[in-house]
Amino acid sequence: MKSILLSLPLLPLVSAGTVLWSGLFNEDFTVADFDTWSWSNQIPPYQWYIHGTAPTASYLAVSADSKNPNSTLAGDAQGLRLTLDNTSSWNGQTMMRTELIPQIEGDVDLGSGVVNYHFSLGVPDEIPGAELEHQIAFFESHFTELKYGGSDSTNLTFYAGGAAHYSIPLTAGVWYNFAYNIDFDAGSVSLYTSTGGDDLEQVVEGVSVDAQTNSADWHVGVLRLDNATPGVGGVEEWDWSGVRVEGGDVTLGV
Repeated sequence: MKSILLSLPLLPLVSAGTVLWSGLFNEDFTVADFDTWSWSNQIPPYQWYIHGTAPTASYLAVSADSKNPNSTLAGDAQGLRLTLDNTSSWNGQTMMRTELIPQIEGDVDLGSGVVNYHFSLGVPDEIPGAELEHQIAFFESHFTELKYGGSDSTNLTFYAGGAAHYSIPLTAGVWYNFAYNIDFDAGSVSLYTSTGGDDLEQVVEGVSVDAQTNSADWHVGVLRLDNATPGVGGVEEWDWSGVRVEGGDVTLGV
């Protein structure tokens, strides 16, 4: 498989700005590369198994058009367009899901010390319906995540420890940049965010959480609660850019 990793090494040692895992796409990556991963062939950068029954290209696409144009990251040539539709039920669930999971190499640990989970998020054209709750960029235990829709209406809302701490209206064509700054040893999470090409700024500080991960349960994607009517939320698209996990201090530049 063609490598899409940053030129920086993936090291288990944590220091400021150290890239522990990269989910960036270089110019050679194609949607077919997602299907080279399997349980018997666990190769970086992503695990790809939480999705519906249609071909991968129905749910994922990579292109320069789906990247935050303000990104200056080396190796960040393409972004990811993620689609939910009425086939997006995973294992017969009433939830619609299209999600990727980091696939790490060696003994890299994404769940100890201070770790920063970076991503930029946007919707290209049409705002998804807000009547249904969406869970975005979450961990398996949901100790921190973004939510959209449902009780949060048309806002992107940051949750930590089961409570809302920050909210911003979701607007088509705007890039929202986030970093979950997680101190796994102290059990706390802070949020850094910005829009467009602006540097990240801290907007939430030190929320106490039961922070835990096995380094393979951060869901880069969207889970939509369609309740008892799978597919009722229709088709929607979400763009992702700059996805990576770093150790040490938060990198503020986009």
